[in-house]
Parts: sequence; structure tokens; C-alpha cells
Amino acid sequence: MNALPSLMTLVLVFGTLAALLPEIASGQNCGCPSKLCCSQYGYCGLGDPYCGAGCQQGPCCGGGSRSRSSSSSSSVADIVTQGFFDNSCEGKGFYSRDSFLGASNSYSQFGTSGSQDDNKREIAAFFAHATHETECKLSIHHLYLFCYINEIGGSSRNYCDSTNTQYPCVPGKTYFGRGPLQLSWNYNYGPAGQSIGFDGLGAPETVANDPVVSFKTGLWFWMNNCHSLITSGQGFGATIRAINGIECDGGNTPAVNARVGYFTSYCNQFGVSPGDNLSC
Repeated sequence: MNALPSLMTLVLVFGTLAALLPEIASGQNCGCPSKLCCSQYGYCGLGDPYCGAGCQQGPCCGGGSRSRSSSSSSSVADIVTQGFFDNSCEGKGFYSRDSFLGASNSYSQFGTSGSQDDNKREIAAFFAHATHETECKLSIHHLYLFCYINEIGGSSRNYCDSTNTQYPCVPGKTYFGRGPLQLSWNYNYGPAGQSIGFDGLGAPETVANDPVVSFKTGLWFWMNNCHSLITSGQGFGATIRAINGIECDGGNTPAVNARVGYFTSYCNQFGVSPGDNLSC
């Protein structure tokens, strides 16, 4: 998370849904393995988004999820089901629904400050980026969300901006990507720690050791850099630029397309239009 012009280095941690929503496969038209459910939209996976309401085949549980039409109100907990956290790798047992909801309680405006559809789009956007940052591809059709806690190869990268005197790097500490949105750089760890209540500069490893703190860093970055972009209608593309702007304008088109694909898939799962300005 490169908080300056762009925030967030590639590869990492909490990933999510349709492109990952628990374990997704691109439109399978119900050609799913026997152990997986085929959702009402034709995606393979496990958990409420796949096996709940509208499930077409597989170990469907029925009646577990909401219909596509938006109701007058719902909470973040209503939208973010256990299915988001069922299939993880390194992050299994670390990233959990309880930890996420516990962290989101500290950010009351997340996914609650707009219309029902706006709220769903914001949650879809957050999880789309988390999916991209933490995904683990098992095959061309299947990938897991919230696989990685630490940036792949991060131990060899320090991400210390020595010119930043407000949040100076601590000798021996490294500020590579950690958590669902891969918090990176001393100028992000410092203020995140002050806001959340942990020693971001002196103990950056806390983000990889405390799941609630980990989620809070992702939500902290989101609320400070992306929330207003979504709620003001600037579109998903603006959040890509805020999180990792070096991917935009041809910098890494495949990565941009992957983020947009995850966002679109989540929106489909939630029954809302992804809106305009999807790419950067």
C-alpha cells in the first residue's frame, strides 16, 4: 500500500470473492466439482454466497442468502457472510468473519453511509482489492481469498522512506506489505498505528500477528483514501488509482483488469450494478 500518490504494493493478503468469493471459478454454468455449489449466477464455490438462496446444484443449504433485490436496509454483517472466509491458505484461522466484523465496528461509516446499493458497492470494492492483494491461485479456474498475510518476498523489501521525518523508520524494522490491503511503507504504518492504537513503526509485525489490527489497517486505509471516492460516485477505477496507481494508465493492465473483474463479480453476487468508471 503505497500511501503517497498510490498506496499498496502488489501481492498479498485477504483476497475475496467472485473472483475469489470463497473459492470461485469463472462462470461454470454449473459444471462444478461435486464438492462445490453452483450459485444462482453460475459460479462454483462454498459458503452462503454459493450454497445459499438460488443455489442451482451441489451441497446447497438453501435459504441462507438474500435475494438479488436490495432491501431497504442491511448491515455490513448481513452482507459479509462466512463464505468470504471459508477457503484460505496461509491466512486460514487468521482472517475470520468475527475479526473483520470486530474491526469494522471501529469504522461505522464503512458500508453504511449510502443507499443500500451504494453500501453493497463499497463492500464489493473493498473485498475486490483485498482479493487481488491476498489471492492464491490453485488453478486456472479456482483461487482462494485471504490467502496471504505477508507480502510475497516482502522480507527482502524494506519500504522505508528516509525523507519522511514525521514517521521515521526504526532500525531493524521493515515496512513491507501486510494485511488484507497490504499496508506498506513507514508513512502508512506510522499514522495507521497512531489511529488504531499500536506501535506501527516500532512493531509493524503486529499487522501480521493480530487479525483485528490487520483488518483495521485495511479499513483505516480504505476510509482515509477510498471511502469518499466510492460514496461520491467517482467509481471503482478511482479506488484502483488510490491503492496502487502505478497499475493505471498502462502500468499494469492485467492487474487492473483483475481488480475490475473481482469487483464486477462481487457486485453480481450482491445483486447491484457495478456502475461507471470501473477502470483507471
